[in-house]
Amino acid sequence: MVQGTGSSVGKSTLVAGLARAFTRRGLRVRPFKPQNMSNNAAVTADGGEIGRAQALQARACGVRPTVDMNPVLLKPQGETGAQLVVRGQVRHSLGARDYQNRKDTLLPVVVESFQTLAAQADLVLVEGAGSASEINLRARDIANMGFAEAVNAPVVLVGDIDRGGVIASLVGTQVVLPSQDAARIKGFIVNKMRGDISLFYDGMDFIAQRTGWAALGLVPDLPAVRSLPAEDAADLMSTLAASQSASRPSSQRVSQSAPSAAPVYIPVHNGDDKPAPRLRIAVILLPMIANFDDLDPLCSEPGVQILPVQPGQSLPECDLVLFPGSKATLADLATFRAQGWAEALKAHLARGGHVMGLCGGYQMLGQSVADPQGTEGAPDVAPGLGLLAVDTVLSSNKRLQEASGHLAGTDHAVSGYEIHTGQTTGPDRAQPLLVLNGAGEGAISACGQVYGTYLHGVFDHRPARMALLARAGGAAFRPGGCWYTASLPERHEDVVEQALDRLADHLEAHISLDALLALATVPDYAKNQTEQVVSP
Repeated sequence: MVQGTGSSVGKSTLVAGLARAFTRRGLRVRPFKPQNMSNNAAVTADGGEIGRAQALQARACGVRPTVDMNPVLLKPQGETGAQLVVRGQVRHSLGARDYQNRKDTLLPVVVESFQTLAAQADLVLVEGAGSASEINLRARDIANMGFAEAVNAPVVLVGDIDRGGVIASLVGTQVVLPSQDAARIKGFIVNKMRGDISLFYDGMDFIAQRTGWAALGLVPDLPAVRSLPAEDAADLMSTLAASQSASRPSSQRVSQSAPSAAPVYIPVHNGDDKPAPRLRIAVILLPMIANFDDLDPLCSEPGVQILPVQPGQSLPECDLVLFPGSKATLADLATFRAQGWAEALKAHLARGGHVMGLCGGYQMLGQSVADPQGTEGAPDVAPGLGLLAVDTVLSSNKRLQEASGHLAGTDHAVSGYEIHTGQTTGPDRAQPLLVLNGAGEGAISACGQVYGTYLHGVFDHRPARMALLARAGGAAFRPGGCWYTASLPERHEDVVEQALDRLADHLEAHISLDALLALATVPDYAKNQTEQVVSP
């Protein structure tokens, strides 16, 4: 079991890389996270939803994701509450204290899912959540040491040297843990080392001597992991910042000819001596943003400049305003209005700019959003931004399905998944953006400048991505255009596959995988933990 000294130390990424590395050795590997908290979710083959990180880890194992890989998913709906998803299906919305009181009923569910995976695998890689040292939550814990105790799993602790204080965080974890929990930790990994790794060799020795744990690896920072889907908003901002710092002036583009090296930048021109301008996409980052890995393919495009817009900032001059998904459409819609962005958006359209909405962002662009059943909170109804002639009614019925088809009016393939509550109807749906499973989906405004869809993954296939970008960016994104001819894979998932392989190579070089594998044990299930599952 891989646990961390805190959140965002790289547990999810390490498990994904280890899953690919051990799978390449011929082992049947499965990922498992007892409890995850994220609004970045994926639809599973068995018709549920799990954390996006576990879907990525399943890909690393070469298998399709299932609900057993993440049996408990918490999707935040505000500062103190979340939607509880158990084995892929929504159960309740509840407060933080209510959830703590409910955990006793969830541990049997978690252990049963783990047993299902263990029966399919040679090796199960378990990922903890947050910090291993949250002793205030230990009594009913199902995410870290509580689960490790339930299956008698050995633990490897991960610390992040990039944030500073890694020696204190690793050694300090041993100090604060109860002795029986501390004894479960068999080794440690220091992650995200920058610069000369030999400078921390003495630090590794100190931690090993002070704790008695095996020093399993000192892992240098790997820029390639930025191509992997981010799990939370902090990771998203890091990804966007990296994509911008990697950018060069608009007269340059990325060559993918050296995949194992740093990107090579080559000048791009319009056919004369003037550099080709990039498409400026302002991405609205609202508090309850969800499924934002939709942005990853755009970040990989050399002809695109992503402009993140957070509350407190002005809407910049741009070509396209993009509304990502939202876990709480009404709350995020209110935040958007409170920022004064609605008037700026109208001015953007008056200048000929375009607007696109994905899932919850699509709902916001309509005439109204109603929540008569209180799916997102108290029952409410609010006017939308009025840019699409559609109306949305939220309900407790959640649509979870994979979908494929093509961009309407073209043969450009699209595929992905839908994960949303509510139905959207109205005149603009007569001009759909996509055709999915044989039926029109999404909407385009009468003026053609505003469009939306429920399909997550709409940008994955590059021909469809370029056609969508051409709506706002013009000929440079059409066949023969300078940005269209940039050397990129046909699908962004190929970029992810390459990044997983590079990550596995990296971990093979910097972690003692044989020593790590030697720590693995056969599960020894604690008594009374796998008795009849109580409905949560």
